[in-house]
Amino acid sequence: MEPVKNWLRNNLKGDPVLWAIVLMFSFISIAVVYSATGTLAYKKMGGNTEYFLIKHTGLIVVGLFFAWLAHRIDYRHYSRLSLYALLASVPLLIFTYFVGGTTVNDASRWLTIPVINQTFQPSDLAKLALISHLASMLSRRQQYIENFKTTLLPVMLWVGVICGIIVMSNASTALLLFFTCLLLMFIGRVPLKQMLIMVLIGTVVGGIGLATGQRGKTVVSRIQNFTDKSKPVPFQLEHSYIAISTGGLVGKGPGQSTERNIMPHPYSDFIYAIIIEEYGMLGGIAVLFLYLAFLYRGLLTVMRSYGAFGGLLSAGLCFSLVLQAMVNMGVAVGLGPITGLPLPMLSMGGTSLIFTGLSIGIILSVSRGEREIRPMVGEPDDEPRIAKQTALA
Repeated sequence: MEPVKNWLRNNLKGDPVLWAIVLMFSFISIAVVYSATGTLAYKKMGGNTEYFLIKHTGLIVVGLFFAWLAHRIDYRHYSRLSLYALLASVPLLIFTYFVGGTTVNDASRWLTIPVINQTFQPSDLAKLALISHLASMLSRRQQYIENFKTTLLPVMLWVGVICGIIVMSNASTALLLFFTCLLLMFIGRVPLKQMLIMVLIGTVVGGIGLATGQRGKTVVSRIQNFTDKSKPVPFQLEHSYIAISTGGLVGKGPGQSTERNIMPHPYSDFIYAIIIEEYGMLGGIAVLFLYLAFLYRGLLTVMRSYGAFGGLLSAGLCFSLVLQAMVNMGVAVGLGPITGLPLPMLSMGGTSLIFTGLSIGIILSVSRGEREIRPMVGEPDDEPRIAKQTALA
């Protein structure tokens, strides 16, 4: 056992508890997705139920590899890389929406990568890039944080452009990203007056994007279905309720779900309902606890980070993942309108698992601590610890 411990100590840096949580999510995801894709495999793969198991396990391994790779890099490099990623994501988002996007469920959100024939959402890249660049901008402007021209204007432009493009095809992702940016601005000591201006501008831009985009009618319809109790419960939500109610306290057991045969997308949007059906309320609470534990360890990383950039970066990525998880689980139990957001780290996905792995790896990179790495001149973290603590107070 000692060689294994030494290998883990030398290769898995950062918060070991955070690593353990991520690995637990990976094992749970493989088990639940295998069960939830049984019907899909039977219909599309001629009964080859192992097809999606092998594919999803492979993507989980790739995602973990990218997490490991990202956590080995000094996180201050992401301050530079985020701008290039952001500049690349804008034309990709525009091209996907207006020209060459692959359309699924009346939404054009995906690009197909040639040769490997794998689809990915440019919004995944845009989310990661925007949060990282916003953390970089706020950390560099701590001394001028109340200046509208030097602080709010560049932030407003980037947040407005990215969220404005995304909202035309994916309103829930855009709203969640916008809310994450507001949280990051609050932690970064942006004055409430400027944040209020940001909210007003975001409301106008979001309204225009919804009115001119693909999903405006769908968004209105889903909100009406949620608020108007006289309307029938949507089909997928009705069967989510059935899955939860029949799961009971301890569930039906692994692989015993019946609603996976009826419910649309039981392996992505409504995988939480399948978890409760098979593992009961105890299983659902355990998953919720893991997300809260992930958030707690991520916030500990924020408090222990040496510079403002590391703290803001870790906070933004943690909030992004956990807020999406809370929204997904809330939809499954009827606490909000249907959104179409997957459950991060658990739902079956493609390249989204890679971007999730990158986000986790960056958080782990911050958790390694500045004391392991000599400060890099010219980066946003060349400030004393006391200045960082004041900035995040």
